[in-house]
Amino acid sequence: MAYDIEFRKNEDALKLATSAVRKRLYNIYKGGGTKRIEKLHAKGKLTARERIDLLLDKDSKRIEIGAFTGYDMYEEYGGCPAGGVVVMIGYVKGRQCIVVANDATVKSGAWFPITAKKNLRAQEIAIENRLPIIYLVDSAGVFLPLQADVFADKEHFGRIFRNNSVMSAMGITQIAAIMGSCVAGGAYLPILSDEALIVDKTGSVFLAGPFLVKAAIGENVDSETLGGAETHCEISGVTDYNMPDDETCLATIRDIMSRLGSFDKAGFDRIEPQLPAFPMEEIYGIYPEGGLKPYDTVELIKRIVDNSEVQEYKKTYGKSIVCAYARIDGWAVGIVANQRKIVKTKKGEMQFGGVIYSDSADKAARFIMNCNQKKIPLVFLQDVTGFMVGSRSEQGGIIKDGAKMVNAMSNSVVPKFTIVIGNSYGAGNYAMCGKAYDPRLMIAWPTAKIAVMGGEQAAKTLLQIQVASKKKRGEVVSEEDQQALLKKITDRYKAQTSPYYAAARLWVDAIIDPIETRNIISMGIEAANHAPITQAYNTGVMQT
Repeated sequence: MAYDIEFRKNEDALKLATSAVRKRLYNIYKGGGTKRIEKLHAKGKLTARERIDLLLDKDSKRIEIGAFTGYDMYEEYGGCPAGGVVVMIGYVKGRQCIVVANDATVKSGAWFPITAKKNLRAQEIAIENRLPIIYLVDSAGVFLPLQADVFADKEHFGRIFRNNSVMSAMGITQIAAIMGSCVAGGAYLPILSDEALIVDKTGSVFLAGPFLVKAAIGENVDSETLGGAETHCEISGVTDYNMPDDETCLATIRDIMSRLGSFDKAGFDRIEPQLPAFPMEEIYGIYPEGGLKPYDTVELIKRIVDNSEVQEYKKTYGKSIVCAYARIDGWAVGIVANQRKIVKTKKGEMQFGGVIYSDSADKAARFIMNCNQKKIPLVFLQDVTGFMVGSRSEQGGIIKDGAKMVNAMSNSVVPKFTIVIGNSYGAGNYAMCGKAYDPRLMIAWPTAKIAVMGGEQAAKTLLQIQVASKKKRGEVVSEEDQQALLKKITDRYKAQTSPYYAAARLWVDAIIDPIETRNIISMGIEAANHAPITQAYNTGVMQT
């Protein structure tokens, strides 16, 4: 394609945004900082990331889940990089699995509220996809200043042990390595796993540490006697393997994983993969700077799918959504994507990019049903500003057609994967398989914006409300005051719509370089293929 000035401007903007993601990740990867890493090494221990690197197959593909978890949160406590735990989907001895490793450089691996949420997300991925899960435990337990937000509720700390038990009943392999502290309620996690390893002298597991034992029953006892490797491998029988060091422990886990049997697969279709016919790097130049101008979504899709081949479903109907069959890294997929170019219908009407119209919602619902009928995984590419509004749309039944699309998508039994390319606003987020609708993975590009509505509309609406409130109290609000207030509201709203804000709270699993989209989707479908579909597709009371 021709690389004009507009293309080059877009390319520069998206590459800069992607570079900014990498810079932030570089700092996140340091965990609690250089000094704490050195302190860990002095004890003969490896960091969480070093452990994962040794555990996973060398040079194999991987997906980090929640690297931005906790980003710009808990600043009053010194921050919580990556939520104090590293989660990775990767391969051990060629077997796909998920690894959860406490980062002891971050508050000694203590559990913040967001740490619990991230651990639960890792277990959710393991349960949905029946993936083996490996825990590398090194944690001081609940972060006490925030215990009220991490202990007692349904989605808090205790849910993790419930999930351990559920996964065990499901036959999902769980392996735990105690490579540092493992105290109080957290002691149940490794023991609820199938096999537990413990590293001599650095690993310890007990319900109450020496100080609490002294306070509770007056007994003087050291950590090793109370819950070290010798105690639990030779006396209590709580753990299964006594490991001399981190390296041996990780090598032993690899050995255990090498003997896992294979299970039934879902049976998603895959053929020999082909790269896109068009260079993937052209994505940078196609996506418009700031996401403000129209562009042809099909051209983006062609840079993601095998041989750039796209078979559009109902191509000339419901043009504001693209529905297409394609292959990604050999896997058959059904793609539902918001069309961002302005298109003309047969009736002579103009459909604006990123808006969902009644005919588009109807088309998408039918396509989703077809993919379920054919057992084809669904990929949603979000760049949506919402559903079309106004009297004509309301009288045309936009709510009914939107509900039809939401129903079809919600009841889908094939796995769904959502990539937030640009806008993800309001009910459009929901209809296009937002976080609330259980995508197996939800990934953002650096250009993603997630909010109930666009920043400009939201800021003006909030401004009107605040100005009206001030006037009601008899306050005089000058034009200058209004502009200052508008800027303050806009800046706050803009920060809350950024992909970093979303990723910090695990609304999305990762922020990625756009050219990694193929790899993410392929690994996601491979993971989903471990879980056979046992439920029939049924949309209930949906009108056709």
